[in-house]
Amino acid sequence: MEPDDPLLSFVVPLHNTGPALRALLDAFRQLEIVDSWELVLVDDGSSDGTSRLAAELIEVFPAPVTLVELARNFGEHAAVLEGYRRSRGQFVVNLDDDLQNPVAEALRLLDHLRESGMDVIYSCYEDKKHSRWRNAGSWFINRAATFLLGKPRDLYLSSFRALRRDLIERIAGHRGPYPYIDGLILGATDRIGKLTVEHAERASGRSGYTPRKLVRLALSLLFDFSVMPLRLASILGFVLCAFGVVILAEVVIETLFVGQRQVGWGSIMGALALFSGAQLLMLGIIGEYVGRAFMTVSGKPQSLVRSVINHRLKSA
Repeated sequence: MEPDDPLLSFVVPLHNTGPALRALLDAFRQLEIVDSWELVLVDDGSSDGTSRLAAELIEVFPAPVTLVELARNFGEHAAVLEGYRRSRGQFVVNLDDDLQNPVAEALRLLDHLRESGMDVIYSCYEDKKHSRWRNAGSWFINRAATFLLGKPRDLYLSSFRALRRDLIERIAGHRGPYPYIDGLILGATDRIGKLTVEHAERASGRSGYTPRKLVRLALSLLFDFSVMPLRLASILGFVLCAFGVVILAEVVIETLFVGQRQVGWGSIMGALALFSGAQLLMLGIIGEYVGRAFMTVSGKPQSLVRSVINHRLKSA
């Protein structure tokens, strides 16, 4: 840690934030923070001029700001990882740009992190204000993470989290093209805590998480941090093989003791569809792993930075 490095860092990914960026920065201005702190903004390929507006607003911001503009939209997890790499604080909290996570709650997360001795503190909510399909997607991903990654059942994987610098250093070196921050955290530490915080209604606009993006996130969880799909494919293959042996035995016994009978076309087509579909499913699972390994080996970038602006306070 350098002498002029702040103690606290706030990392916020931006995507088509637009005019709501003013309200976000105003919320940070109103914070009463005794310790030194900085703000890291990562524009994840916005198409509405968010980066230009941010460059103007940080000129008069009362704290150090690092503004990173990515070359295109790489997704929230890639943007947050880039923000982690640019942060300098010993304690780092990342939150969304929609103010559904009140900025004041970030201080509670940081205080709990410093007092608890944990490596990371996740937020959880008594009343979550997201849409039904977004909540359903989050529920599925959390259940999948418990099954695939060994996540504690009572832990909710929220994008509003606070981490210590040593944990940041452990996960920030990940350069795979399909990042999943919670998977990296669960693989890097077991000192994980949680804190119940408020969750507000979205101030403006709509969520950038579409059903397609939630599916992509689920695929990253399945294929980049677990081999469970391959094991399930093996189990499926074994079950179908056993099923085929039973059917073959039934045919042999029937031929020996009853005599051959005309087999119906429907049953044959049904069996063919079942076994062929299972084979294609298993080939698809293997192909997904091979494709992702190819993208990693070929050097598909996790993110590309277009520009970085460092706003530092002038000494008196």
